[in-house]
Amino acid sequence: MRIAILFGTVAVMLAGCAPPTPEPGPETLPRIRTERVAAAAALLPAGTLVQPGVLTVAATVGQLPLADYSHDGTSVVGVESDIAQLIADGLGLQLRIVPVAWADWPLGLTSGKYDAVLSNVTVTEERKARFDFSTYRDDKLGIYARSDSPLKSVREAKDIAGLKITVGASTNQSQILDRWNAANVAAGRKPAEPQYYDDAGLARLAVLSGRADVSFGPNAISAYEARDGKTRKVGEVPGGWPLTAYIAVATRKGSGLAPAITATLNARMGDGSYRRVLERWNLVSEGIARSETNPPGLPRG
Repeated sequence: MRIAILFGTVAVMLAGCAPPTPEPGPETLPRIRTERVAAAAALLPAGTLVQPGVLTVAATVGQLPLADYSHDGTSVVGVESDIAQLIADGLGLQLRIVPVAWADWPLGLTSGKYDAVLSNVTVTEERKARFDFSTYRDDKLGIYARSDSPLKSVREAKDIAGLKITVGASTNQSQILDRWNAANVAAGRKPAEPQYYDDAGLARLAVLSGRADVSFGPNAISAYEARDGKTRKVGEVPGGWPLTAYIAVATRKGSGLAPAITATLNARMGDGSYRRVLERWNLVSEGIARSETNPPGLPRG
């Protein structure tokens, strides 16, 4: 009996030491569903879809809030799949999501393996030569500091002088950082010290631990992580700084799908369901007022 009592006491103590169960996040919520948009569905060209009655969408899976596997290990959750669902519903189609590696989507789309790609794809003039686009988010880069950091705002090159900044190598943000550092050196200011990370989680850990002052990367990922209140945004720049850049649905060039998708997105922006998706993933700051087909993209080179 004494052993049983001791065992029970230890169990209670261990239970008390167990980490708290995290609160359910947006990844546990069902997708937001909407009605068919007759005017948009009427723009669908006949015989274009990979599978009749189904919108087949490719997405790179592995990073929320963009796209990742749900707790069941099979279905895909994230802002990309939520936007894809709005489009499919508006066109009166079922949705099928195909996980793909980032490097594989251009060939897969061109060869007709899927109808569209929603994978944080930026519109560029080079890509427009091969694909059509329907915009649905601003392409923004976020600068985030620890919540108790004395740093208030980063808006231009002088604001990063002397800071330690986590950044991905060979990315748009690393090129921006290089240009800002060049400007600081030319002005006699101390350049920032880049710390290169391929993993967004490790980059954030460097900021939380004090090894870096700020992180500089895709705003969508940093904004989603900042929901826990441990980091906060201190700056934001366009993904193509100083030029504006857009995230868009990519479709096969000349397939005729882009006008239908653009019309559907505009209907969803008008009825509020688009904003509800962005609110769910803490991405309202990346929302756009109206979708466009093949807008000006970032220049070649």
